[in-house]
Amino acid sequence: MKIAIVGAGAAGLMAAITAAERGVKADLYEQSPEVGRKILASGNGRCNISNTSLSSDDYFGRHPTFVDTALKTFDFPAFSRFCESIGLLLRTLPDGRTYPLSNEAKSVHGAMKRQALHLGVGVHPQKRVERIERRGGGFRLFDGQGGEDYDRVLVSTGLAAAPQLGGNTDGLTFAKALGHSVIEPWPALVGLHLKEAWPARMSGVKIDAEATLYIDGKRGETFGGDLLFTKYGVSGFAILDASIEASRAIASGRRVTIGVNLLPIFPRQSLVKRLEKLAQRNAFFTVLDILQGVLPYKISKTLLEVLKIPLERKGSELTPKNFRAIASQIAEWRFEVTETHGYKHAEVAGGGVSCREVDAKTMASKIVPGLYFAGEVLDIVGKRGGYNLHFAWASGYLAGIAMVKR
Repeated sequence: MKIAIVGAGAAGLMAAITAAERGVKADLYEQSPEVGRKILASGNGRCNISNTSLSSDDYFGRHPTFVDTALKTFDFPAFSRFCESIGLLLRTLPDGRTYPLSNEAKSVHGAMKRQALHLGVGVHPQKRVERIERRGGGFRLFDGQGGEDYDRVLVSTGLAAAPQLGGNTDGLTFAKALGHSVIEPWPALVGLHLKEAWPARMSGVKIDAEATLYIDGKRGETFGGDLLFTKYGVSGFAILDASIEASRAIASGRRVTIGVNLLPIFPRQSLVKRLEKLAQRNAFFTVLDILQGVLPYKISKTLLEVLKIPLERKGSELTPKNFRAIASQIAEWRFEVTETHGYKHAEVAGGGVSCREVDAKTMASKIVPGLYFAGEVLDIVGKRGGYNLHFAWASGYLAGIAMVKR
C-alpha cells in the first residue's frame, strides 16, 4: 500500500509517523521549504503543544462533538507517552497548558521531523500539490512536475491563517473538487478592529480586563485576561478568546460589539465609593490624578475625554453623577467591532470541510473511499491554550491508523 499526505503540519506529521510505524510507505507533501513551519511559530516560539483538560466544550464549529473520539482515543496521557517515545519531554502549567520542557518550539519540530525521517517517510518540501484526481480505486496527485499514484490520501493542509507561514485554502479546493461540502473559513484567535477612534489613543497599553461579547445586541460570554489597545482596535488574550465567536458572527453579517471592563476586580458601586473617597481625602487632586491611581495614563485621559469631563477639574468639584458615569464607563466601555485583523495575524481559522461528511472515528471521507482529512482543514476550531494543536495531533493519529488498514 502507498499513501500520500498533503500538508506537513502537526496533523500531517503525526499521520505520517503513525502510518510508517505500522510498516506503510508514506509520502509527505509540503509546499513550503520546511515542514511544520506553524509548529515553529506557535506559542511565540514556545509551542503550547497540548492541554491536560480536553473536551468538546473547548471546541467550536457546527459539530464540535466531532472531536470526542479523537480526544478519547489520543488523550493527553497517550500524547505524553508518544512525546516521550520520540525524546520529547513536556512541562505542564497549573492551568493545564503544556509546553516542551525545553520551552522551545524547535524541540517539537525537530523531534517530529527526526522521527518521520527515521521511519522512512518520504518528505517532499517545496512540492505543492495542484490537484487530486480519483484513478480507479485510488488517486493521482499532480504537483506541477507530473503525477504520482497512491492508494489513499490524507488532506491535512490547514487553512488560510498565517499565509506567511504557508497558510492557504488548497485543502478546501481539493475537498470541493472531490464532492465535499465546505464551510467558508474565517480568521480566529485574532485581534479585532473597532469602529471608534478612541482605542488608537490608548495604543500600546495592556491591562488585565474582561471583554463581554454582544451579538445583535444579545449579551454573550465574558472573557478575562490581558487586553491590549492597538492602533486598529484591541488584541490580547481576552480578545483572542472572544474573537472565535466574534469573527464567526462578523462573517455571517451580524452586528458585533464588545463591552470592556477595565477594572473587573471592583463591583461598579464599590468603585464609585473608592473614587469618591480618593477625591475627599485629596482635595487638591484633579480628576485625572484620581483616575491615574487606578488606571494607566492613556486610558484615564481618553476616558475623561469621552465623558467630556475636563482633565484639570478638581476631584472635589465632581458630582455624584460624574463619579457614577466614570465608574460605568470603566465597568463597561462599549465598542463596535467592524472586522478582524485578518488571516495574516490569526493563529488559526474556523470553517473548513464539513464534519458531517467525515467519519469521526477514522477521519475518513464518507463520500470518497480512501480519502481522509485531519487538523485545521476540518470545520473545527479550538480555544487558545493548546487545544488546536492537540486536535491536529489526535486527528492525524486516527487518520494514520485508519489509512494503513487493509
